[in-house]
Amino acid sequence: MKVLRFILFPFAILYDFVTRIRNFFFNTGIFYQTSFKTPVIVVGNLSVGGTGKTPQIEYLIRLLKNNFKTAVLSRGYNRETKGFVLLNKNHVAIDVGDEPLQYFQKFKNIDVAVCANRVIGITNLIKNNIPEVILLDDAFQHRKVKGSFYILLTKFDDLFMDDFLLPMGRLRESREGAKRTDVILVTKCPVDLTKESQKLIKQKLLKFNKEVFFTSISYAESVLGATEMLTSDLKNFEVLLITGIANPAPLLNYLKSLNVQFQHLKYADHHYFSDKEIEEVKNKFDTMKSSKIILTTEKDYVRLVNKIKNVSYLPIETSFLNNDMKKLLSIEEQLQHIKIYNQIGGY
Repeated sequence: MKVLRFILFPFAILYDFVTRIRNFFFNTGIFYQTSFKTPVIVVGNLSVGGTGKTPQIEYLIRLLKNNFKTAVLSRGYNRETKGFVLLNKNHVAIDVGDEPLQYFQKFKNIDVAVCANRVIGITNLIKNNIPEVILLDDAFQHRKVKGSFYILLTKFDDLFMDDFLLPMGRLRESREGAKRTDVILVTKCPVDLTKESQKLIKQKLLKFNKEVFFTSISYAESVLGATEMLTSDLKNFEVLLITGIANPAPLLNYLKSLNVQFQHLKYADHHYFSDKEIEEVKNKFDTMKSSKIILTTEKDYVRLVNKIKNVSYLPIETSFLNNDMKKLLSIEEQLQHIKIYNQIGGY
């Protein structure tokens, strides 16, 4: 690994130079940023994948949707359509991407759209649907939009402070990019993370002078989909686990903690399953015992449900350690003031 990093080091230096120049041009106004009257909350990360953006977006949806007309805009990774698409009930994952479809199917009375060009996407959302707040999914590096509030995610066991730039590491840009955020969320923490460990992480991030919060992934008490049951009852089944996510390790560890016996079929993040792969899954399942279940993640479920009729999934949610979510709650208060201000013609 050290030899490989040594070989890739010159390319990382070149990549760093290019991204620093780009950020400099945005910071100095040479490259134009578009701002919007409608509040735009940007959720993203400095690294490539696996930081838990999807459950964090869902947390914000739950926080905001009852008081504000909420919209989510995503790129729609690996979709077959082009341009701006506003999701409807006829779309499938290949049309719009798995995460946007998951948001759309899971939450009622919100708008979900995909567009690679976030400026065009936001403009279309405002023109057609007039949202009161827009959540930008995975757009920390999309600097053509000037967000109202930035949330930077970094994974507990892979902090951006300990990582390197592409291709030597997994960082999309220099660690200095963290200066643009309003808060830093350390995600996927152990639920029993000690105050001392939290303090050590905060010291690592001290130079950025940002509020730091800690979140963990909590798994649902019930499995949903074709076969519904208490999650604790999975230990009574032989489980064929299918994952196409960036980091399945937390799920594997959770199932092991429940003494669940499973066989794991691992695919790449956002993987779209071919007919041959689906047939292989079905054949594998047929060789297993009678008390059996096909289990997947919620994100994978939207890509599999139309291809495998007997697939189930285990939902997840973000929860804050120490019940510490005051900064995010303050977002809601600020939006309420903006909403009232707009209603009386303040803008």
